[in-house]
Amino acid sequence: MEYRLQSDGSLKTQGEIRQLNSNISFPRVWDAGVCAELEIDPVLEAPKPEASGAYKQVVRNGAVQDGDNWVQAWTETDMFADTTVDGVTTTKAEHETAYQTRLDAEAAAAVRTKRDGLLAGTDWHGMSDVTMSSDMTTYRQALRDITTHSDFPNLADDDWPTAP
Repeated sequence: MEYRLQSDGSLKTQGEIRQLNSNISFPRVWDAGVCAELEIDPVLEAPKPEASGAYKQVVRNGAVQDGDNWVQAWTETDMFADTTVDGVTTTKAEHETAYQTRLDAEAAAAVRTKRDGLLAGTDWHGMSDVTMSSDMTTYRQALRDITTHSDFPNLADDDWPTAP
């Protein structure tokens, strides 16, 4: 739980308020009377909104008054901005490209790991004493070709081939 100090508007946790008032014995439940005595307002949780687009993030930004209550405030910001380090400027677009490249590489690695596991689960069909059906051959080839799928590496469940 978070509280807003009426004196300066700063936000504090219950533990921080106890430290600020170390000479006071606190009850277990902080009701309206305790809050009035300490000159604090409880800050109610507000749902975190979804970011409006790629490369955006929603972060906490204090508290705002909503009628008689104080609630958590949220602000949407860009994840990246132009930066300059040692005289070298990296643009926001370059940061976004690098970030997306990393996400795609992680997704591709996950797809390959899943594909390898599915192939390993069907390896016994290729043993010398087993005749592999054409459906199984087609399935295994589709698994090998998954990296050429038009949505690779961001595959949906129905993009995967179905085992015979």
